[in-house]
Amino acid sequence: MDHKVDFQVFPSENMVPAPDRARLLDNLGFGKVFTDHMVAVSWEAGKGWHEAHVRERRPFQLDPASAVLHYAQEIFEGMKAYRTEQGSIVLFRPEENARRFQNSAARLAMPIMPEELFLDAVERLVRIDREWLPAGEGSLYLRPFMFADEAFLGVRPANRYTFCVIASPVGAYFKGGAKPITVWVTDKYSRAAPGGTGAAKCGGNYAASLIAQAEAIEKGCDQVVFLDAAEHRWVEELGGMNIFFVMESGTLVTPPLGTILPGITRASLIALARDAGMNVEEKPYSFEQWRDDAAAGRLKEVFACGTAAVVAPIGHVHHGDNRFSIGSGEVGPVTRQLREALVGIQKGSRPDPHGWLHVIA
Repeated sequence: MDHKVDFQVFPSENMVPAPDRARLLDNLGFGKVFTDHMVAVSWEAGKGWHEAHVRERRPFQLDPASAVLHYAQEIFEGMKAYRTEQGSIVLFRPEENARRFQNSAARLAMPIMPEELFLDAVERLVRIDREWLPAGEGSLYLRPFMFADEAFLGVRPANRYTFCVIASPVGAYFKGGAKPITVWVTDKYSRAAPGGTGAAKCGGNYAASLIAQAEAIEKGCDQVVFLDAAEHRWVEELGGMNIFFVMESGTLVTPPLGTILPGITRASLIALARDAGMNVEEKPYSFEQWRDDAAAGRLKEVFACGTAAVVAPIGHVHHGDNRFSIGSGEVGPVTRQLREALVGIQKGSRPDPHGWLHVIA
């Protein structure tokens, strides 16, 4: 019995003073600084969505038996607000985040949040915390999420949930910005399998990836690349990003959807590449092909992409005791072209032919 939800707004009485905020914005990493407010909306069986608040960012009070702590009913999204060169504040394709959030909720047997409510909640947080939006290359990273907070230990979908949005002003995801990263290809750990939750954006997927990411860091790499669970042969995605291969022919190859996350940045780059006359193929690509094509010079560039990192060129690959580079190990022209096209639209310095920008009044 979902119905229109009215928000109550309680501005924080403990906002960070402007001089302190300015100092924080001058020294941004990723996900370490948070804005003054949060948005929270409740859902309960028989009542639907209700009790919507914009209020001071503060800790939750959770019962020790809350379902999320035992059965991991939790999903989230990652999106950004940008300040364009014209001074507007915009979101990039937020409707796609709302729809992916709905799909994730359905997969984890959680309530479906109406697209309009999702967008309203996100916009309200951006508006009230707009002074936290960095100038220049920075952006305001938005984290909508939902979790089960019914207190019970029976194994079934919960009857009560909290939806929340928090925000963090961010700079570059990787140190060094758009410099090529080094990846570790694991054949020991898997991220997802057919019928699993690979296409849902849920915390459990990331929890399962952390041991492999730690292994990558131990090996001196920036990120981990996962292969398929059945054969440990087919390239799927990184710990938190999709991947593209640029062939000598000019064709871009990217793994097909199914067990990987349907990235919004991924879909946008496919559209921009095709706009530029490039051929894009969504098809399986094996690690053996990756290694052999790189050695033969048939593979010219590789890059990863996602909301947080935008486009991250991959320069070097480690797998077991083997090491190889992609081309010269530097940023390639196609990677640079696509990144500039995407960031240009997001920042308002280039035309937006697809109508991807959502202006916040």
